[in-house]
Amino acid sequence: MRFSIVDVGYDRLQVDSCLNELGVRLTRLAARAEGAAGAEREWDEIREEAAGLCGLLQRLDLGDLVRRPADAAGREAAELLLRARLELDSAREEARRVREQVYTEAVQARRELEAALHARQCRAARADEILGGLAETVPADTPTAASAVGPSRAVR
Repeated sequence: MRFSIVDVGYDRLQVDSCLNELGVRLTRLAARAEGAAGAEREWDEIREEAAGLCGLLQRLDLGDLVRRPADAAGREAAELLLRARLELDSAREEARRVREQVYTEAVQARRELEAALHARQCRAARADEILGGLAETVPADTPTAASAVGPSRAVR
């Protein structure tokens, strides 16, 4: 008996139908064996039926029924493994590129920070230099232009 091949294995309805038929025939055979208790002719028919069922099972090649889905499952597993490895390689490459880009940006940011700190130190040093030259203090009792303005000249 031949079965139609579908995406994974054989057509389940055909296989189930065949197995049901075998079950019915085996049940009939068992009933006949019980009823034939001693009748030689019945035993010959039972032997012929059993031989026919054995031949049917050999033609079915149940080992092939088991092997083909296992082969298909193995192929599918291999394909999934290959896809997973390719995705992993792609992810690793993406991670490498991102890591290099982030490192480059970090180095650039550090250079900019160091330049800004250097510029700040230069400004601070220049401010100290300018303020250091103004060490002369004006005595408190020194007349200033503001002290020359008297009460009569006050702004109204």
